[in-house]
Amino acid sequence: MSDRKILITSALPYANGPIHLGHLVEYIQTDIWSRFQKQRGNQCYYVCADDTHGTPIMLKADREGIKPEDLIAQVGQEHLSDFNEFNIQFDNYHSTHSAENKHFSSLIYERLRDEGHITSRSITQAYDPVKEMFLPDRFIKGDCPKCDAKEQYGDNCEVCGATYSHTELKNAISAVSGEKPIEKDSVHYFFKLADFNDMLKTWTTTEGHLQTEVSNKLAEWLEDGLKEWDISRDAPYFGFEIPDAPGKYFYVWLDAPIGYMASFKNFCTKQNLDFDEFWAKDSNTELYHFIGKDIIYFHALFWPAMLNGAGFRTPSAVFAHGFLTVNGEKMSKSRGTFIKARTYLDHLNPEYLRYYFAAKLSAGVDDIDLNFEDFSQRVNSDLVGKVVNIASRCSGFIKKRFDGQLSAHCSEPELFQQFIVANEEIAALYEAREYGKAMREIMALADKANQYIDEKKPWLIAKEEGKDQELHDICSMGINLFRLLIAYLKPVLPQLALESEDFLNIPEQVWPSASEPLTNHIIKPFKALMTRVDETKVAAIVEESKENLAKISELAVKKFEPISDEIEFDDFAKIDFRIAKIIKAEHVKGADKLLQLTVDIGDETRNVFAGIKSAYNPEDLQGKLTVVVANLKPRKMKFGISEGMVLAAGPGGKDLWVLHPDDGAVAGMRVK
Repeated sequence: MSDRKILITSALPYANGPIHLGHLVEYIQTDIWSRFQKQRGNQCYYVCADDTHGTPIMLKADREGIKPEDLIAQVGQEHLSDFNEFNIQFDNYHSTHSAENKHFSSLIYERLRDEGHITSRSITQAYDPVKEMFLPDRFIKGDCPKCDAKEQYGDNCEVCGATYSHTELKNAISAVSGEKPIEKDSVHYFFKLADFNDMLKTWTTTEGHLQTEVSNKLAEWLEDGLKEWDISRDAPYFGFEIPDAPGKYFYVWLDAPIGYMASFKNFCTKQNLDFDEFWAKDSNTELYHFIGKDIIYFHALFWPAMLNGAGFRTPSAVFAHGFLTVNGEKMSKSRGTFIKARTYLDHLNPEYLRYYFAAKLSAGVDDIDLNFEDFSQRVNSDLVGKVVNIASRCSGFIKKRFDGQLSAHCSEPELFQQFIVANEEIAALYEAREYGKAMREIMALADKANQYIDEKKPWLIAKEEGKDQELHDICSMGINLFRLLIAYLKPVLPQLALESEDFLNIPEQVWPSASEPLTNHIIKPFKALMTRVDETKVAAIVEESKENLAKISELAVKKFEPISDEIEFDDFAKIDFRIAKIIKAEHVKGADKLLQLTVDIGDETRNVFAGIKSAYNPEDLQGKLTVVVANLKPRKMKFGISEGMVLAAGPGGKDLWVLHPDDGAVAGMRVK
């Protein structure tokens, strides 16, 4: 048994929908690493839980006419069933709606509060007067203020990519009741993240904590300055009430990562383990989080700061991975462009997918693509054609000619030793999460084993007189090489490993760092350990997911929003575009997305509010030339009057580019 003590987590799946293949990239990646550590003899625990709080859970339960508790119990069973069938081996699977999570959420909040890291103030929010609830931006819909696209969310337009405040949305209605939202003030509680700026700069740049590309991205965010994080939500809300604030609830993203601690505490209680050994500030154990790249901000900034401020240890590392794509497009639950885990399980062996993902995964954050043609070819070639084929080719002779007993000696000790020596490099690749490289090394060994059998030609030797011992030795050698290949593949293919160990008539295999060959050993009759991918089954998965896959295909063809309807020249001529010089740019107090610009358009200056805060610092814009719509009717906004519109391109967020004219243009010139 190794001295290493390791706790591993995956991000918690949200309890408002089914597991899909995109989710499984993470759980399979984590499970492989966990199984590898255990096979090496390390004391390793893998815990997870359902993420069960928030407005979407509450509203879905309301629509279905059941209690949120009943909804999350039902979804939790479905999630765990899918995970079990994909051989995801959690040591504990829990729920964030638990006594343990309530305890640690309150404890961490109270410690942060007592240390002065919590503040409160009144903010203005959208409010549904019918449902009597405050509305997150995702629950407000209306017409985009920029392109007039219908049915857009309250924070950004999926057609033109514009970002805006929900107050700017035209014909806004609550997605819950259909009523027009009103504005209402409420006291909210905030975590003063900036208090941990120095601590986070050190933690995010310490070698080993984060992948280099992630660390570099976080450096940009830290450079921009950390803002206070709103950690409260108003009743009605499904979650935990804040201890000293009746009617206020912890925002789901506060108690979700605390769910890691809660699940482990639940496990410790059941197994009589020492929780503090893994979570105390001076802990010497290892703690790793496997997450998707879309939630890095929460796990690499908020989470370490919360833990540090509350007197707990911080993670040893946070490992981010990319998305699963289909035909090059990101899978999305909100768009319905995903294949359910259950749909796959209804038709294909889950170990096919485990191997395919492993063969494509690296230690980086690049996306991996699911291509069923490549999937079938790789599984058929590597697993069936190379690995399982070795056992199939050799076991028949052992059974028929030698009563199932292997040879008394190893005829090729040097070849066997080559397979043993390879364990160090393969182990290093598993440890570094370079699964794709590890699979290539293992398949190179499989090629070597098949080459040995091809050169020895046991099927010809079997026909010759007096060659029984040679035949026995060759086939026994093949079986021994197969055994080592299965040991190396065991973290990826646990079911194949289990069935192979039964066929080989051996105990559960540990990591083969100093293994002896099987001699004078009885093996069982060979049964097909893995069959080729049935293309009709693949077709059935595609057919059942056709509507969803069609959406992906459509997205793959059109990368940009469609061209708007044609207009007459006279309509275009009405728009007065002018070159403008940005004299002054500043933040707007209370606005998350706006910058206030003072622009010179030649004979006058104008005040313009632009939704470009996510992409630009004010100082980067001052003195620059741009293009504005100068004859747009002034619009009264919460923060003042906007007297024009700055032109910018891009989907939104940090991907926005304000238009700049070439040198020679001056403020006031009309753009024709």
